[in-house]
Amino acid sequence: MPLIKFDLIKGRSDEQLKALLDTVHQAMVEAFDVPQSDRYQCVTQHSKGELVLEDTGLGYPRSSDVVLLTVFSRQRAKEKKVEFYRLLAERLQANCGLSPDDLIVSLFENSDADWSFGRGRAQFLTGELR
Repeated sequence: MPLIKFDLIKGRSDEQLKALLDTVHQAMVEAFDVPQSDRYQCVTQHSKGELVLEDTGLGYPRSSDVVLLTVFSRQRAKEKKVEFYRLLAERLQANCGLSPDDLIVSLFENSDADWSFGRGRAQFLTGELR
């Protein structure tokens, strides 16, 4: 569980998408100490004009390779979040050729009561998951 939503501009191949998703998952596993099998990812691809992601005045040039990650997660320590951001930028550049200027991450925290993984149950609250 974190749930990671990817917003991208259309045009990546299936192999490029797989590399992107695999790389993000590995960074999450390492930074947040979650099990390898804890993988929830969703990709939405947009036409070029449907995704407007500017640089917030930081001077970062954005390209059509820009990736917006929205991460929904249990509460994480600030140090783990910083490590996650660093690993993402480093590994996405190395594994996918993604410029760190083209990576935007927003993390939303929620509680155990905010998750159900099926069968109408709150598995974190029932003790089925920890």
